[in-house]
Amino acid sequence: MKKLSALLIIGIFAIGIIFISTTSEQLVDAGSRKKIHFTETITSSQDPGQGHQNHQLALILSPNEGTIYDGSMTFTSSEPVQIVVLHEINSQESKGQPTWTVDGKTIYGLSLIDLQKNSGSFEFTGAALALHSPNSKEFTTTVSVDGWIRGQPTEVIMQKIELEKEDPKSLLSRTHVPATIPMHKGIYNGNQVLYIITDSSDEDYAKSISEKQQWNVEIAPSLSKVSENALQKLFIFKNGVKGDGIYGFQDEVISNTPSQESKYSALSSVIEVTWKKGQKEIEFQSAEDVIAAEKGGRIEFNETGVIINTPHITWPDGQMIVRADKEITDDMSYGGGQITEINEEEMTVTFVAHRGWGPDGQTIYYIVTDATPSGPAESMGVVSSPSSASLITNSGAVDLFQFKNGIIGSGPLGFQPGIAAAALGDENYSPMWRIYLVEWNNPDSAKILETKSDIDSFRSDQLLSVSIARPTNSDHIVNCPFIDPFQ
Repeated sequence: MKKLSALLIIGIFAIGIIFISTTSEQLVDAGSRKKIHFTETITSSQDPGQGHQNHQLALILSPNEGTIYDGSMTFTSSEPVQIVVLHEINSQESKGQPTWTVDGKTIYGLSLIDLQKNSGSFEFTGAALALHSPNSKEFTTTVSVDGWIRGQPTEVIMQKIELEKEDPKSLLSRTHVPATIPMHKGIYNGNQVLYIITDSSDEDYAKSISEKQQWNVEIAPSLSKVSENALQKLFIFKNGVKGDGIYGFQDEVISNTPSQESKYSALSSVIEVTWKKGQKEIEFQSAEDVIAAEKGGRIEFNETGVIINTPHITWPDGQMIVRADKEITDDMSYGGGQITEINEEEMTVTFVAHRGWGPDGQTIYYIVTDATPSGPAESMGVVSSPSSASLITNSGAVDLFQFKNGIIGSGPLGFQPGIAAAALGDENYSPMWRIYLVEWNNPDSAKILETKSDIDSFRSDQLLSVSIARPTNSDHIVNCPFIDPFQ
């Protein structure tokens, strides 16, 4: 490990302050108030603020104790940027508001004006002024400042920052965490199936099941676009024999399990079953029995059009792999299974939830339940689901970008975590992911990327390439429901 002592000129554009001593017309007051007026061009550098290490910053007016700047700024920039104004506060005043700090000791209140434009004008008052980009790509900006300094800084203050430089790594914390999810009972050919419900194409169904299982079912509208050949049937009973089913009647009846590999799908088409009056109610044991009863006029079907994600945990002759190593750590591998415990007494299953980024850089967590083709499914220790391959060109699946080289990290290939093209709450969110591989043309120049626009920008500059993943020359889809592991 090498330590790089980087001299950060926190007044990098306080060149304007230097002008104070050299340009007579800029010195209006000889006392505590001085005029500043300058135009300069600067290339951004890594933001030294804690939590901003993967961002870029062009600091225009530096923070100096007891100094206040006010005036106007006009800028143009090679990338869309945000305006940052810092305010002097003490640590007791910092609670509950956005802050910026280099060392955790000197803390500034943070005003972030998210213009996301390449040019603009802005009036400011504060202890420091900067332009900021929430991604890691350098930008160049030209700024003109016209204003005043109050507090009479007499020199450009320079701050020495110790940056530890080692083999580049993605230094995220809590990259893998436990997620305990309630299980439901189902029936397949007279035998018990245990499964989870993570997503629903319908908001009302999501709310209803969330309330019953005391765990959030996420809304995934795009599941309604999944073709029928990628679905199986789930029969839910609205009356009849009392039980633990979703509506308080018998357990749901399932059309296939992972043992019927070519037919199994975690995506289930919901068919509501209602007994007709005067019929003798029984507990159905198979999908064939349910279908025969409907044809015989004993029950009615309501084909709801609702699709829910129902990955199977155990089934009559199998179960998902439970990891031999139950300890969940930041540097654990994806191999060996995705589950640490199946608790049939408590009716819960504990998955490893993996950290990644949504399209705008927000933190997301996801679990992995099944995949196609069988090779990647086996390596991750999840169920093989060949029927998912039909989603490769279907809008019911969304793009997920995983890194093939570059920054060492907690991603499935051993590099930085992936970036998704949708997040919870987005209209195009789906638990079904079409995998793309991101490869740096020069791995030594790789940077941490956090947003979809990061990928697009570096790709347009021909610094990296993006290609669809085709392991064993097959279509690759992974069922990765996004969840809140901390609920």
